[in-house]
Amino acid sequence: MATIKDIAQEVGVSTATVSRVLNYDETISVNDETREAIFETAERLEYKKKVVYPKIDKVAFLFWASNQEELEDIYYRSLYKEIKKQAEIRNVQFTIVTKKQGIQAVPKDTRAFIGIGWFSQKEIDVLRTITRQGIFMDTSPDESLYDSIRPNLDSIVTQIVDFFYKKGHRNIGFVGPFDYDINSFERVMDVREWSFIESVKYYNIYEDKNIYIADALTVDEGYRIGKKMLEELGEKFPTAVCVASDTLAVGLLQAFNEKGILIPKRIEFFSINDINVAQYVSPPLTTFHIDVPAMCESALDLLAERIIKKREITKTVYINGKPVFRRSCTE
Repeated sequence: MATIKDIAQEVGVSTATVSRVLNYDETISVNDETREAIFETAERLEYKKKVVYPKIDKVAFLFWASNQEELEDIYYRSLYKEIKKQAEIRNVQFTIVTKKQGIQAVPKDTRAFIGIGWFSQKEIDVLRTITRQGIFMDTSPDESLYDSIRPNLDSIVTQIVDFFYKKGHRNIGFVGPFDYDINSFERVMDVREWSFIESVKYYNIYEDKNIYIADALTVDEGYRIGKKMLEELGEKFPTAVCVASDTLAVGLLQAFNEKGILIPKRIEFFSINDINVAQYVSPPLTTFHIDVPAMCESALDLLAERIIKKREITKTVYINGKPVFRRSCTE
């Protein structure tokens, strides 16, 4: 493996010069020819620079996930575990604050935060008084001031509807949650429902009766909606359903299995998240995989840009998903 000394010998400069150039030290005075020679030699010798992450401290990790059914919490828990693991590698030191503790528990000397879950406008207003540097994961409640990382749910739902339509489905249903207005707490349309409606309208196959909105993202709620769908629609229930989360889909499968309805022969289910249990239900769920490590890596990249590089312009980053086909919906 090549070393800085090897590069210095080939270029004919000191090891200190090589080190400072490779670390983009703007204070070093070298001509462009020497700088280019150093980078070219490093690449030719396949030099691997050791990554040393600068320490980032006084960061609050706000875990604002609600205490709902364990299966739904898997997604937020996976974000929680992954961000902690990556933060340790990248020398980021967190103070963990939970929703139960409340927003007033955030330390007043916090430089930046990473928040997971749903925040009210009042809570965001408190954060504004503490720090103007923060990253929200899975939501983007204040894009004018804070960064956010989100799975690209709009694109994912559009892809699911496109997939069903190309397979010949013309009676497509949707099961998903509502969202909340952060100011009024009133229910508003979730992005997944909005994307579904726009997509089926594009194909001129929109049916209001095929849309079912859940009160919570739980297995029990999915089961309740499955039974309601069968009672209300009878034999005219959809031939394919886009489900906003795996937890709802698990409950739907239970309801349809109880009635002896053949899946995927009579109805196909395509959900989102790819939690671990999705591969073990009957039949195993076809679902869009959300790349949790990629989301966490992007969040920490944004954090470093704000703290170390002093970036002021906010960013919203969308992470695309990848379909994982199992037996609830065939390719």
